[in-house]
Order: sequence, then C-alpha cells, then structure tokens
Amino acid sequence: MKETEVVAALIWKGDRFLICQRPAHKARGLLWEFVGGKVEPNETKEQALRRECREELDIEVEAGSVFFEVLHDYPDLRVRLTLFHARIMRGEPKLLEHNDLRWITVEEIEQYHFCPADETILEELKRGKGRNCRRG
Repeated sequence: MKETEVVAALIWKGDRFLICQRPAHKARGLLWEFVGGKVEPNETKEQALRRECREELDIEVEAGSVFFEVLHDYPDLRVRLTLFHARIMRGEPKLLEHNDLRWITVEEIEQYHFCPADETILEELKRGKGRNCRRG
C-alpha cells in the first residue's frame, strides 16, 4: 500500500487546543481531527502545514517542533502523520472546508470521535505530553 505523507497542527489557546470536524462527504466524514492535510510534491512538511491551514481555516501559522509522528493504515490508504506544534500568526479560524471546529481541553477528548490515526496522539496528550510545549 502506498504511503501518504500528512501533516497536522497542534494549536493551543490557553489550556485548549483546536480540533476540526471533517465534512460529511469526505472519507471519515464527521470525525474530528487536527487541521492539516497531504504534503504535495516538492513541498516541505512545514510548507504543507502552512498551506493547509491557510486553505482550510484562513489562518497563517508558524510550525514549531514535531509533537508526534504516527503511521496508520486505513482500509483505503496508509498515512504517515506528522503533528507539529504550531501557533497562529494571523487570522481567526474560519470554516472554509470543515463541518465544525472547537477549542477543547485534554479532559474533553473523550467527548469527540476522532479519526483513528489521531488516537495515539490523543493518548499522548492525555498523559500530559505536549502541555509544556504549548505555543501561542
């Protein structure tokens, strides 16, 4: 199965982080995820992250360090997901592609149904990882 490079942003606002709900018509529709998407040819992961955040939420972000990387097999594709710490440099998130967005606390994670590739990342957040590296 071909591997697809995917990037996403862990964006904090105080003790809350940003999650987005996938559109109903897409694969894994209405599940929650971190904002991001596929890395295009001739694009760095950081460039892809900035582009995806601009396209999906109309925000400019600065990519920080990598929080976590995970390899996950879906029935239709294998993704290598790199989640970056990121902070918003300009704009407020707007719903350009997603069904909804929320700022949630780590304690609220269980109230949402996330994409399976995010489950390991969410466990790291629940264990307290990433809290000391908040940005923005």
